[in-house]
Amino acid sequence: MESGQLQQARRSGGRGKRSEAVQVVDGSEIRELVENKEAFAKFVESKFRHLDRDGDGRLSVRELQPAVADIGAAIGLPARGSSATADHIYSEVLNEFTHGKKDSVSKSEFQHVLSDILLGMAAGLQRDPIVILRMNGEDLTEFIESTTYEPEAVAIFSQIESRNASVRQSLSAALRQLTVDHGIPPPSDSLVVESIIEPALQELPADELDQPVSQEVFFQEFRKYLGIIARRLQERPIIVAHTENTFDGAGIRKLLSSKQEFDKLLDSVWRDVPKEHKDRTSKKYLRVALDRMADSVKLPPYGAVDQVDAVVNEAFKMANADDGKPVDEAEFKKLLTEILGAVMLQLDGNAISVSTNTVLHEPMSTSSSTLLSPSPPSPMVSSPSD
Repeated sequence: MESGQLQQARRSGGRGKRSEAVQVVDGSEIRELVENKEAFAKFVESKFRHLDRDGDGRLSVRELQPAVADIGAAIGLPARGSSATADHIYSEVLNEFTHGKKDSVSKSEFQHVLSDILLGMAAGLQRDPIVILRMNGEDLTEFIESTTYEPEAVAIFSQIESRNASVRQSLSAALRQLTVDHGIPPPSDSLVVESIIEPALQELPADELDQPVSQEVFFQEFRKYLGIIARRLQERPIIVAHTENTFDGAGIRKLLSSKQEFDKLLDSVWRDVPKEHKDRTSKKYLRVALDRMADSVKLPPYGAVDQVDAVVNEAFKMANADDGKPVDEAEFKKLLTEILGAVMLQLDGNAISVSTNTVLHEPMSTSSSTLLSPSPPSPMVSSPSD
């Protein structure tokens, strides 16, 4: 299900100037590049030549590292060395290129793996598009002047009210109750705090900020505070990457209703999981198989959304699918079907909505990294001296 922001972005009209300030990153540019064989071949040639520092026509593990780092940045990973989880993913990406065994890869091997990775990124962006919002104070001004301001302010004050709280404390707590739909960028971001929130607070009289708050004073000061923030956003707009998705089990229901398509997908994941003797596999690979089905059933990858992970874990318990025992093809497919059915029933009765808002401190490219940017010409490679 698309968010209100995304629906608004896709409309040609829209109120005010917001429609002009919204960009939707949905993976289409990445997909178009990979599917254009001639353009992608030139792109790979440029990337490969730039990475192949010794000019031997193969990429060593060391030469692959910049490409792995770019892929990590493109999917939002922190720099290598800052997180054990991220480092594990970096290692997995490298293993995709080398299959965990090779010391170097050819251009065709590099192209094949890079194609798979980019198409995976495009599929992820298609499932969870990123809406780029330019927050310039217009929506916030509209909220302040609207008829909804007073009832929302009443609700906010009732949630944050505490005895002996100061005006300053109440304003800070109230600001955290507002969202991008009100025109407020994430108030915890350092750029927003330093350039917008703190300077706006300093414009209010310090002696009044330290007084005990009442509902009447809160209404007046909160409106004034938001007006100053709107003006500062007008002077220095903040760019926010916004994603929103609802997981309601509809994707699973659609797939299960098409037996031919579902059987084809089950056959595909069964072929890909490691087999033990006599064509059996461990139940531990059920999670691997479910992850490979995620795009087809409109679910996030395991580990991406805690609430959905909890639903999946419960489904595994219900199906007794976590004991690691070996199973044959029929049992493997039966368990996957039961797990999907259990997830669908739980989400059908209690859909999970997830949204994220990230301030972009630098202009955003399609991939948020140099992965898709043109590579500079490679330096001339000198022959080794005798």
